[in-house]
Amino acid sequence: MIGHEIHSLARRLWSIDRSITGDGVRETLGIIKDILPSLEIHEIPSGTQVYDWTVPREWKVLDAFIIDPTGKKICDFQKNNLHLVGYSTPVNARMSLAELQEHLYSLPEQPTAIPYITSYYKERWGFCISQQERDALIDGEYKVVVDSELFNGSLTYGELLIKGKSQREVFLSTYVCHPSMANNELSGPTVATFLADWLTRQKGKRFSYRFVFIPETIGSIAYLSRNLGVIKPRVFAGFNISCVGDDRDYSYLPSRTGDTLSDRVAKHILSHIYPDFKSYRWTHRGSDERQYCAPGIDLPIASIMRTKYGMYPEYHTSLDDLENVVTPEGLEGGYTALYRALEAIEHNIYPRVNVLCEPQLGKRGLYPTLSTKSSGNEVRCMMNLISYSDGTKSLLEIAELCECPVWELYPLVEKLTEHHVLILSDDPQVMS
Repeated sequence: MIGHEIHSLARRLWSIDRSITGDGVRETLGIIKDILPSLEIHEIPSGTQVYDWTVPREWKVLDAFIIDPTGKKICDFQKNNLHLVGYSTPVNARMSLAELQEHLYSLPEQPTAIPYITSYYKERWGFCISQQERDALIDGEYKVVVDSELFNGSLTYGELLIKGKSQREVFLSTYVCHPSMANNELSGPTVATFLADWLTRQKGKRFSYRFVFIPETIGSIAYLSRNLGVIKPRVFAGFNISCVGDDRDYSYLPSRTGDTLSDRVAKHILSHIYPDFKSYRWTHRGSDERQYCAPGIDLPIASIMRTKYGMYPEYHTSLDDLENVVTPEGLEGGYTALYRALEAIEHNIYPRVNVLCEPQLGKRGLYPTLSTKSSGNEVRCMMNLISYSDGTKSLLEIAELCECPVWELYPLVEKLTEHHVLILSDDPQVMS
């Protein structure tokens, strides 16, 4: 079961301290590279102008903790890296509880959760703590230590181009910048890794597939600033891969235009594997699709998710874990939905029937000699496929007209092509 393999990789990556820059990103990409040896690692120096943004300084943490008046260590970064506000500046000081409270973050409505808080672009320090633990703090003197460093370094990202027969590309993006959270962070890069591994092993691919593993927001902006001229003429479909690991729901977020091949494929796949999937509007966006679909960028990127970011209670907290939220079954579901989507894009040819009137299937051994309910359904599906195969409709369009999953047509197309009943084209044909 591939879900267990993906879950195992997520466990391996769980404890790594990731942020938008730093060794945590490099370590994560290094482990992914063990599975995808052709993954290329790139560095963009701090201070580099990337469109309207600037690549920030690199952040490194050696340790962070608080010692309470009784000598007990709390908010220990070594035990849970969510305890430290992302990009916290160094501090080594003693202070009262009242002073400390100004630097603490908790969630009263989720008293056992440690929140995920960052301050990438304004210098400050802080700790995240459960409300339960915060309520138990006593008056007295606290020692606060944040052993961190901000310095001119670089932003790191990974890129893998899996070449097919055509230079036309499917673009797949996921992020590697959050610390220990499961659905919002690790489900994306782990599922993407196994999708890339599967594609690498496929022979005779029609299209090329480009995977990027980046820090969210600043990473996609930096990547586009470097590569838009190369990818924009080539990319005709793609998906942002995030929150694909729980087993509660399936979700679809459209591209900005809502009418790309990616959108049509996503809706078709989800309607057949989970008809009650949640369909969101572009105004509900929140991940790197914001950059890929921005005016002037205009890449055809949609999102297939399990439960969407922000729509499950554990989101951006320590409760988003690999036991209660992300499961092998959930990861397998996310993987399968995206696998089906990529498979549909790869198989989306334009079939044209090669005979006039209905072909005689019996003489080709394509008509069952024993009539059963299941054989009748298969013949009906085959005849519907033939009837719509005029060279102007894609296989996805035909599947929609036949009201069946597109993957049920693949073996029929293969049989009919082998027997010269259908001719396949990469592009729509003009009817004479």
